[in-house]
Amino acid sequence: MQTFQTYSFQNKRAIVRVDFNVPLDKSTGAVSDDKRIRAALPTLKHILENGGSIVLLSHFGRPKNGPEAVFSLEQICAKVSEVLGTNVDFATDCIGEAAFSKSAALQPGQVLLLENVRFYKEETAGDLEFAKKLAQHGDCYVNDAFGAAHRAHASTTQIASFFPNDKMMGLLMEGELANARKVLHEAKRPFTAIVGGAKVSDKVLIVQNLLNLADHIIIGGGMAYTFFKALGGEIGASLCEEERLETCKEILATAKEKGVQIHLPTDAIIADCFAADAHTQTAPSGAISGAWMGLDIGPEAIKDFSAVLENSQTILWNGPMGVFEMAAFEQGTKAVALAVAAATKNGAFSLIGGGDSAAAVQKFGLQDQVSYVSTGGGALLEYFEGKVLPGVQAIEA
Repeated sequence: MQTFQTYSFQNKRAIVRVDFNVPLDKSTGAVSDDKRIRAALPTLKHILENGGSIVLLSHFGRPKNGPEAVFSLEQICAKVSEVLGTNVDFATDCIGEAAFSKSAALQPGQVLLLENVRFYKEETAGDLEFAKKLAQHGDCYVNDAFGAAHRAHASTTQIASFFPNDKMMGLLMEGELANARKVLHEAKRPFTAIVGGAKVSDKVLIVQNLLNLADHIIIGGGMAYTFFKALGGEIGASLCEEERLETCKEILATAKEKGVQIHLPTDAIIADCFAADAHTQTAPSGAISGAWMGLDIGPEAIKDFSAVLENSQTILWNGPMGVFEMAAFEQGTKAVALAVAAATKNGAFSLIGGGDSAAAVQKFGLQDQVSYVSTGGGALLEYFEGKVLPGVQAIEA
């Protein structure tokens, strides 16, 4: 396996798989958050500064019916040019004649963005012939799309096989893995994992794996109420997965056996309906009556969780504490974000696991006060579930 820093890009066309699946403003169509584009910047600049040219591959959304304007990467090409500080050409296909003639004509320092690879169903099918066509665009392959590393798609895995001696990870991918491995294999104690979000079923595998790694596991968000129901509590109209009650009991029993402390929110901010302007009050999380539902952790839970985090040396956060998108139910997530930032300031290593957790630290302006914010939600989740990431395996093979 080549290393990115030592590879010679001089006069080479580098095919770089990036994750430019960025959100667009619904009213203006402009890129509303360019974090993923900026994250790839060090990799792209290194190639250009070392005499190479770049062919960018990315997906954008989940098109189901072939090419659709709403899923075209042409919409973000101007933003990529702006962030990179150089003109980025666009090809209206990723394997057509026009695309190949544009990539063949690239000179050192030039950049070409190909159209959405998911316009071809062969991409998500991991089709080898499609990957072979994509490989014809360049002399080497760089995977810098950590956010798509858990997908065994043509442009993230199969394409690497056509560059046995010229495939490598980009700087973003290397950084993501280094930080994830730091938590997984070199965690300083006490190690606290914060797991939130709506469903136990989405997080069961990561919680089960963390039982072998963490000293403390903080559970918040909608998934907490399934645990309270499993413990015999009343949860009113709160989110509950009846089919996961036994799973919750097993997790609690295993944690006890292994000496891992599970922290559930003692109280909750409850609402009479799921709405930003709902009537709210505070109640014990296991004593919610009638049509009331828990939509955030309460003040006592905030105190409890903050105290655990204050004494932690390693922190992994994956999932919010409540419906933080609504101001009435953001306090729990905000308080946890502040506690993570405070612990980091005191020397803890904190890894924020993409998705909603990354959105939360950004919303509260704390992204620079934690150790590392991952760009990969699903990829990081699968990594901590103990799974092999196909995009990583394809490079290391």
